[in-house]
Amino acid sequence: MDDFEPVLLANIGVENSHELRVYESRGGYQTLRRAVREKTPQELVELVKASGLRGRGGAGFPTGLKWTFLDKKSRPIYFCLNADESEPGTFNNRILMEEDPHQVLEGLILSCYATESSVAYIYMRYEYPTAWQRMGRAVQECYEAGLLGQRVAGSDYSLDVYLHRGAGAYICGEETGLIESLEGKRAWPRIKPPFPAVEGLFRKPTVVNNVETVACVKHIVERGADWFRSIGVPPDPNNPRDPGSFGPKLYCLSGHVNRPGCYEAPLGITVRELIDRMGQGVWKGRQAKAVVPGGISMGFLSGEELDCPLDFNGPGRYGCLGLGTAAVVVIDDQTSMIDVLYNSCRFFAHESCGQCTPCREGTAWAYNILKRIKAGRGRLVDLDLLLGLADSMGIIPGTTICGLADGAAWPIKNAIRKFRDEFETYIRQTNPTGYQRTDPVPAMELSESCR
Repeated sequence: MDDFEPVLLANIGVENSHELRVYESRGGYQTLRRAVREKTPQELVELVKASGLRGRGGAGFPTGLKWTFLDKKSRPIYFCLNADESEPGTFNNRILMEEDPHQVLEGLILSCYATESSVAYIYMRYEYPTAWQRMGRAVQECYEAGLLGQRVAGSDYSLDVYLHRGAGAYICGEETGLIESLEGKRAWPRIKPPFPAVEGLFRKPTVVNNVETVACVKHIVERGADWFRSIGVPPDPNNPRDPGSFGPKLYCLSGHVNRPGCYEAPLGITVRELIDRMGQGVWKGRQAKAVVPGGISMGFLSGEELDCPLDFNGPGRYGCLGLGTAAVVVIDDQTSMIDVLYNSCRFFAHESCGQCTPCREGTAWAYNILKRIKAGRGRLVDLDLLLGLADSMGIIPGTTICGLADGAAWPIKNAIRKFRDEFETYIRQTNPTGYQRTDPVPAMELSESCR
């Protein structure tokens, strides 16, 4: 950590860093100009494969391998840049687009060149007005400078880039939901196969990558695969399915810390080091009761699990879904986990698209049960009902099309299994005469206090 050199955030804090003249004065677009003259698209694909770059949007799938799935026989090939940053606690894409949009664009153009894409769409979160304006201006500057349009940087390659604004729907972070929305339809995720690499946007081969992912591509092409692999965590020799967690990562740190913010560190930094070193500790002299390791959909770590490494495999060893977007949210020891889980269930019940019955009904009923518990009508048996719901919905049990249900289920599983005593105490105290009931209870009217 002591000799780690930030690259993704290197331009943050530089005056007018979002302008083309400033970006170029710091070496911007030199990598692109060399690459389109000196390297073939296939050479860039092999370089990214060799680097071990894994997608930074949540799934962690190897980026270069994903690019090789494209059906090159069908044209045109589209590239969708997923800038619909909707995972609670995540804001690193916003910072990159607001403060260093040309780094994002250089990575995007290099990625499009590698995949032979002729059109790219930047699908951007509606609630990011500054990012929208600055990315739009950056695209315009690139066209004026000959870095977009016909003959990119004087080469034979041509690329058009369009910005598309989403409507603030969490489901559009799922790549086929994003594609459906781009096509002007309801953002219902598609059944796969066919995968977007074969049949994506407008039924043509499509790549969908995250903002931070393409920003990493820029530095891989500039510095090489060996540099990228020198950062992070090598593959686990005891896990043949682990390709390693390489490169720098942007960690969003928020919640009950003294210094929240977006920090760049090597993959594999521990939660404890991130909180103590970057965030300067838990606020008000308190202790961490729980920590979200990578966005609320990843579940919870307990206060005793802070030595968890934040790489693609680390949180999974502590019962969480994964690293996700690396959005770390700290929850102090004076915060009710009942309130935290209630807010989580309310969010996912609202954001479920409703296409799959287990997700539509499961998220709604989980929210209804938490509302009843908060209203003082909870039963101990409700905790097992919640766990039953959580264990029976999602891709991992094989009951839904996309992973939203898994993201909704994991906070329930972790909160109840890791903090069950707190839930049982709350239920006993708020419903002293009925907490042992096991028979069905009447439906509860939705009062103002429970909304």
